[in-house]
Amino acid sequence: MSKIIAVVNQKGGVGKTTTTINLATALSAVGKKVLIVDFDPQGNATTGLGKFDKRNIVGSYESLTGRVEFYNAYKETSIPNLYLMPASVNLSGAEIELVNIKGREKLLSRVLSNVKIFDYIFIDCPPSLGLLTLNALVAAQRVLVPLQCEFYALEGLSQILFTLSQVRKSLNPRLELQGVLLTMFDSRSNLSAQVANDVRYHLKEKVYKTYIPRNIRVAEAPSFGKPAVVYDLHCQGSQAYIQLAKEILFQEGELIQ
Repeated sequence: MSKIIAVVNQKGGVGKTTTTINLATALSAVGKKVLIVDFDPQGNATTGLGKFDKRNIVGSYESLTGRVEFYNAYKETSIPNLYLMPASVNLSGAEIELVNIKGREKLLSRVLSNVKIFDYIFIDCPPSLGLLTLNALVAAQRVLVPLQCEFYALEGLSQILFTLSQVRKSLNPRLELQGVLLTMFDSRSNLSAQVANDVRYHLKEKVYKTYIPRNIRVAEAPSFGKPAVVYDLHCQGSQAYIQLAKEILFQEGELIQ
C-alpha cells in the first residue's frame, strides 16, 4: 500500500505547501513514485508545480465527491515520478456541501484506501482543522507538522497534537505523528534557537534533525511554478529538503545511514 502522509498545521504561512512540494520532489528524484494531493482550496501546491487553469481542472474536489474516479483525478507533472491531484476553486465549498453526508470524514480515506501504485502520497492540507483536514487525518497513516520558529509555535502545536489524539481514538487508530519539521529557522535569531530547543525538549526524537532555514531562493521558486529543489538545487533550503527526504527514508527503513 502507498504510504500516506498528511502535512498539517492549522496556521498559515508555516511552510506546509513548500514542504510538501520539495519533499515530494526530493523523494521522486531517488526513484520513488509520489503523488501530491492538493487539499487546500487556495491551490498553492497546484500553482507551485506549474501553471494550471484552476477553473477547468479535475482533481481533489471531484474525486472527494465521487464525480470522477481516482485514476482520472491526477496528472503527471514536469518532474519524473511526481504526480499531482490538483485543487480547483470548487474545493472551497466542499466543507459546506459535505456537512450533511453520512461518513463525511471518511470520504478521502475511501478514495485512497486501496491505492497501490504510489510509494508515497502527500496530502497538502488547508490552514485549519476543519472537515478537509479531518478527512486527510482519517486517510493518512502519518502526520508531518511544519512548525515555524516563532513565539507562539508551541501553543499551536499542542492543539494539533490534541486533534491527532482525538482522531486516533475515534476514527483512525493507525495514525502516527511522523515528525515535526522546524521551518523558517533563522540562525542569527536567539528566538529561533529557543523555539527549536523548546520543541526538541518536549517532543524529543519526534522532531526532525533537519531544519529548514529562511531562504530567498525557496521563496522565489513558486512564482516560477517549480519546486525549490528544481529551481535552485544548491541553495540552503533545497539542500535541507534533500536531507529531510533522507531522514524520512531512514524512518521508513528504506535507507541505511
